Amino acid sequence: MGIEVGGIFGLLLLVANVWAIVKTVQSGASTGAKVFWIVLILLLPLLGLIIWFLAGPKG
Repeated sequence: MGIEVGGIFGLLLLVANVWAIVKTVQSGASTGAKVFWIVLILLLPLLGLIIWFLAGPKG
């Protein structure tokens, strides 16, 4: 009995999204920007993560 590839991908995506949300909260961005990025990541898990990685708040 192996774990499905989709299950592993889903778990990795969840971990990556949680990491992105934590990094967003820790960033120096304004509260409004943080809320925007967190909502985007939650509503569009894969696409939101990609957009956050490319254009999200840094540091």
